[in-house]
Order: sequence, then C-alpha cells, then structure tokens
Amino acid sequence: MAGIERVPVPVDYRVPSGRTNAYVVDDVLVDPAARCTRLDEGDEIDHVVATHAHPDHVGALAYYAERTDATVWAYAPYAERFDDATGVTPDRTYREGDTVGPLDVVATPGHALDHVAFVSGDEYLVGDCCRAGGSIAITDEGDLRAYLTSLRRLYARDPGTLYPGHGDPIERPRERLAEVVAHRRERDRDVRAAVAGGARTVPEIIEAVYDRDLGDYRALAAATVRAHLDKLVVEGHVTREETPDGPQYRV
Repeated sequence: MAGIERVPVPVDYRVPSGRTNAYVVDDVLVDPAARCTRLDEGDEIDHVVATHAHPDHVGALAYYAERTDATVWAYAPYAERFDDATGVTPDRTYREGDTVGPLDVVATPGHALDHVAFVSGDEYLVGDCCRAGGSIAITDEGDLRAYLTSLRRLYARDPGTLYPGHGDPIERPRERLAEVVAHRRERDRDVRAAVAGGARTVPEIIEAVYDRDLGDYRALAAATVRAHLDKLVVEGHVTREETPDGPQYRV
C-alpha cells in the first residue's frame, strides 16, 4: 500500500478552512489546488490527476504538470471538461477500474458529474464526496441521487480511512458516510415539508429550511436546495412549474 502525504494548500475560494488538500501518493500528485512550498520542493512526480475539475482542486495543475513533466490524466467521459478547467489537454485518460500509478479509480459522481475517488489498499482519496464535519454542497451541475449512490458504494467497500478534499482524514469512514446519507435524507424531508407548507421558490424554501444566516454560503445552499428539488421532482414527490419569474414548486 502506497504512503499518502496530505498537503493542505491555501486557496482563494470559499472552502472549509480556506484550504484544499493536495495529496502525494508515491509518484502521483492529486488535486494540486494552488502552488505551495511543499509541492514546490520537487519530489519526483510522474503522474498528475484530480478528483474533479472544480477550480479549488485544479488551480495549479497546469503549473505542476509543466514543472514535473508528468503524465496528466483525466476521467475519460469528461476529458474535455478537464481541458477547459485546467488549460491542459490530458496525455492519458482513465475509467473506473483503471489504475494511475499505485491508485485505483472509483467513479463517485454527485458533488460534480466528473468526480472520482482514488484508492490505495483500504485508503480512499475522496475529494468532495465527504469531509469530517459539515456537509458537502451539491453544485448546479451535480446530481443528488448520484451523490447518495456514491456514498453508499463507498460504505459498501468498507474503507479503512477517507482522505477528503478539505479537512482532516476520516478514521471511522462507515460511521461518517452513514451520517452524511442521513443528513441528506433529513434535508430531503425538510425541503419537501417546506414546499408542502407553501414555500414555492428556492429563496422561500431556503428561508424555511435553514435556521441560520448563511452569509457567503447562500449561493451554495441554493444550489443544494435545487439539487434536492430536482431529486424530489424525479421521484414524483414535488412538481415544478416554469414561470416568467423562475420555477415554482408544489406537492
């Protein structure tokens, strides 16, 4: 099993603690979010990859790809998205079940459609699938149903440790994964109850669901509420009507 080094990198994005975890696993660099002294020290890197192409995970990918002359890999179904986000055309692509250096690839869509996890033995680099505390936003191009499936797949694999994109490693993965699934199911019920109670628009539903000032995270909360609404519409629990002022929802 390869050794995993976590490198918390300061980033200019609204993320927990203001840092994204880059990882060095033998000769693989994962999620080079920004330049930092540790990553600049120049360990031999032969491969560069990302769990997904959000800017807080790939901000320095082009720099380190050029600096190390490493092979740049991208998730095959979303290679064009990777190119657009990083400015780097991948040298090679992978799919679930492939390997990059010592790491196996597991598809974990949901937070973003191109999201993957990288696995070494029973240790999992899970990007924005999960973190030790708090919840993960589902972006507008994400999919809540896919996200819940990814969490359940990770749970079934019985990992030993989860290494998230933000924050400390998770030493009791199954317990934490179950908590995240339970939280999303509770939020599902909250959103459905808000609509049943007369909330018709996303801002109204946010006011009904959240009992605190969201501040700078309001846009992320709105995206997550929309993800819950999309799921509830697909499942037939809520209907959506397009109006000149935007969508309105009813049970």
